[in-house]
Amino acid sequence: MPAASASAPASAVTPDAVVTPVPHRHTPLEDVVGLITGSVLVSLGLYMLHAAGVVTGGTAGLALLVGYLTGLPYPVIFVLVNLPFFVVAVRRKGWSFTLRTAGTIVLVAVLSAVYGLPGVLGGLELHPLFASLVGNLVVGVGVVVIFRHRSSLGGFNIAALVLQERTGFRAGYTLMVLDGLVVLGSLFAVEPLLVLVSALGVVVLNVSLVLNHRPERYLGY
Repeated sequence: MPAASASAPASAVTPDAVVTPVPHRHTPLEDVVGLITGSVLVSLGLYMLHAAGVVTGGTAGLALLVGYLTGLPYPVIFVLVNLPFFVVAVRRKGWSFTLRTAGTIVLVAVLSAVYGLPGVLGGLELHPLFASLVGNLVVGVGVVVIFRHRSSLGGFNIAALVLQERTGFRAGYTLMVLDGLVVLGSLFAVEPLLVLVSALGVVVLNVSLVLNHRPERYLGY
């Protein structure tokens, strides 16, 4: 008689067996394309918000708010308000993440300035409600792409990601709380109706993040 096979046949594998896929690291080219794609989306969404005079959350929203109060260029403010958070990024997330984040912030600032040029999107007029809902949705998609390529928009993003990694508390929920505080602060700069519209947009942004940025479901890194 032939010797019994030492290994079980494929048909012996139970239907309940779970095969865990192995995550694959993004290639450098995929990271570059991903970060450019995310930056294009984020900067477009932010320009829509700025064109309609509404605000959003995070350091992006904080930069918009400061811009409304001071009249300073939004791209410059966006870079400046993120500088203090780089210390946290280096200590908690390492140099690779920090450098990616710095590059993303600069790219978003540059693209935001480009969108405002005549012949690009300069002079664009949008209804505040449309701009707030659609603009924040576009920003949310861009942020998810940026997160998935081990980068962020700095500021509140860094704090939310660090908290999520340490406690499991979703980054979207943390951002929703912090973003709400920024929107409340906008009462000093914009009309109450625009604050309400901005709040609706922030909800759209953060619900998008909560639903789409779930590391346990995403295997690339």
